Amino acid sequence: MTALAERPIVGIQTLELEITGKCQLTCTHCLSESSPQASHGTMTPADWRRVITDAAALGIPRVQLIGGEPTVHPQWRDLTDHALSTGLEVQVYSNLFHVASAWWATFERDGVTLATSYYSDDPAEHDKITGRDGSYLRTRANIEEALRRGIALYVGIVDILPDQRVAEAGAELAFLGVTHINTDRVRAVGRAMPPGHSPTLDEMCGRCTRGRAAVLPNGDLAGCVLSRDFPAGNVLKDRLRDLLGGKAWADLSASIPPSRSACTPHDSSDCDPANTEACLPKFPKIGA
Repeated sequence: MTALAERPIVGIQTLELEITGKCQLTCTHCLSESSPQASHGTMTPADWRRVITDAAALGIPRVQLIGGEPTVHPQWRDLTDHALSTGLEVQVYSNLFHVASAWWATFERDGVTLATSYYSDDPAEHDKITGRDGSYLRTRANIEEALRRGIALYVGIVDILPDQRVAEAGAELAFLGVTHINTDRVRAVGRAMPPGHSPTLDEMCGRCTRGRAAVLPNGDLAGCVLSRDFPAGNVLKDRLRDLLGGKAWADLSASIPPSRSACTPHDSSDCDPANTEACLPKFPKIGA
């Protein structure tokens, strides 16, 4: 089944679907403060299918399943199947800590891409950031398996710790054969927010609402997963098409500082490092 476009939402190229807050890791910088103890939220599988159907009808070409760790949601493959059936492309943003053997067939499907995060070529430093011993070895092994299978893979490196081995991590990924590697600075959202600080749109890269939107586990519509503290409605109350065409969405977009026209050494202007080319000179794109 292919959905017919009702009314294209100009500029929205990717709808991020944060289908769960659960994750096997407890990364120090996690924007959603996910953990093994978190929940899948209040959105049901039927709610997610409705949002996916609406996205396709609006002419949005792509959804990204994200979390938390999207593959811990019991319906993530069904949601992927549904999105593909409507003609959408699907990216699964996974930590690649655990990949069941049956999942590889989903990652290999036409229209599906895989993305992950990587932090260091030093196992101890990588595991310090993720909060889980052994995560480096498991993620690296699954990166290698994805490459062996010819799966389209995008990797983002987030610069978090002082003197973190970011360049070395990029070099290691390139050596393994990863060709889509980008880097971003850590942003003060979620666990990365300093104590005593409040959320601010100044931490956004300027692309929220401009090319992307996000639906959170509670149904909130945000400009992207990073702008989660500034919702513009909720898909459990209103349809996606009405929210994206509404005043709250327009007001949110107007309040977000525009993307910088020139990069600085302190900001990559990129809140989706696995997919968007980062800025020079601090965060060069690594690989071809």
